[in-house]
Amino acid sequence: MRDPYQVLGVSRDASGDEIKAAFRRLAREHHPDRNPGDDSAKERFQEINAAYQLLSDPDRRARFDRMGTDGPAAGAGGFAGGIEDWLSEILSGGFATASPPVSGDLREVLELEFVEAALGCRRTLSYERADVCQHCGGDGAERGARSVSCDTCGGAGRVRLGSLGWISLGMDRICPRCQGTGSIPSVRCSACDGRGLSVRRRNIEVTIPPGIEPGAAQTIVGGGSRVSPRGPAGDLELVIHVKPHARFRREGDDVLSDVEVAFTRAALGTEVEVETLHGMVTLKVPAGTQPGTVLPIRGKGVPHRFRSGAGDQLCRIKVRVPDGTKPQIERLIRQFDDELSNPSEVGLLGKLKELFSG
Repeated sequence: MRDPYQVLGVSRDASGDEIKAAFRRLAREHHPDRNPGDDSAKERFQEINAAYQLLSDPDRRARFDRMGTDGPAAGAGGFAGGIEDWLSEILSGGFATASPPVSGDLREVLELEFVEAALGCRRTLSYERADVCQHCGGDGAERGARSVSCDTCGGAGRVRLGSLGWISLGMDRICPRCQGTGSIPSVRCSACDGRGLSVRRRNIEVTIPPGIEPGAAQTIVGGGSRVSPRGPAGDLELVIHVKPHARFRREGDDVLSDVEVAFTRAALGTEVEVETLHGMVTLKVPAGTQPGTVLPIRGKGVPHRFRSGAGDQLCRIKVRVPDGTKPQIERLIRQFDDELSNPSEVGLLGKLKELFSG
């Protein structure tokens, strides 16, 4: 693996929070789900994840800073690769803290109506997460049961790796049984089986800012699961999904809609009531408006996210043609066609007013 500091783009004296922030930003950017068709995205994501796993573990980071590697240096016998393999096998067999840390981050999809996403709203989100067991308060013991010294670590909270044959390992790790507390319950909690954590449903109020776009994500710090009763909760990432609207479409901060106008009104000019995100508005349709013409209503679109004002509502004119199968309508249309072919002194607009008045 490349230098993990270079992979995450952080300095060698970066704090844990800076490393975590860099990882989250890069992981979102290079996640394979967000890069469909990019075969290299998975490799980049794995490299970013591996770099974070190393630098987020204080022991592994300190070893890398001292030795320039995540494992013991190769000895004269050339056992570097073999020792790393043996260590991985030994540690995965009972010393779980040598494995990559488990993340309590969660991801939920929040579905919004079109108008809710455009104008902003408050929503109640209900989801499940792992949290401190309410029955035992997180200590894993049944109510009334006492705690006893952990027989794996002898109450020390850490266990030491001795030697592998003639090779001295000289490392210790948090006890996998008591998770570093040095004690275990004499009777396990009946609700969580001694884990100290249980799955609970949580309801939270979420504020959606105006103008949020489909696929946007919001992070709620501490809204995720706990991986240990005494540890902090992970974060909750909300991914926004917007339902389609029956009459509106969005392009940037502009809203597109179709407005139907009778062909006589389009020719003569008229005013129509148009539905917008902000209520009904009167739209002036000039005389001679052609089908497909787009007429804007300024400032009636989606509010801008990072500046004042809003986009426009763009109204595409659809001309409604009358049914020519009715005798009276057919006669009027033929007169209209004759007028177009042989305009009289009265003029086209005057003739139209005469034919279609009332």
